[in-house]
Amino acid sequence: MAKHFWINLPVKDVNKSRDFFTQIGFTLNPHYGNGKDSASLMVGDQNVIVMLFPESTFAGFSSNTVTDTKQSTEVLFSIDAQSPAEVDEIAQKVEKAGGVVFGKPSSVQGWMYGCGFTDLDGHRWNVLHMDMSKMPKG
Repeated sequence: MAKHFWINLPVKDVNKSRDFFTQIGFTLNPHYGNGKDSASLMVGDQNVIVMLFPESTFAGFSSNTVTDTKQSTEVLFSIDAQSPAEVDEIAQKVEKAGGVVFGKPSSVQGWMYGCGFTDLDGHRWNVLHMDMSKMPKG
């Protein structure tokens, strides 16, 4: 099976998007992919890679048009948080970095605490802290 997993995203401005994601806590990948025409970032303990490409380059890779994120959502990326305080902190960082928090931090179903945000290009993300001891059984 695969050893690594990475996400490729189309962006309007690689440098602005690179800055946004590093401001909210992603780290630059020191091994490859960081230049004027791409950015490579790592997320989480498993170091999932997020690659950012100009929309035209991405369209070439995918042999398809880029989704208009103002009209539709193709995918929702989820990131775990270690605590409700970390959810709040990420939401604040997102707003400070220029993103939009579309779902303010709040409790969900009595065992999760999370928020939803869009990055500079309208891709949707959510951040969740899950208290597994309160998760419903069954």
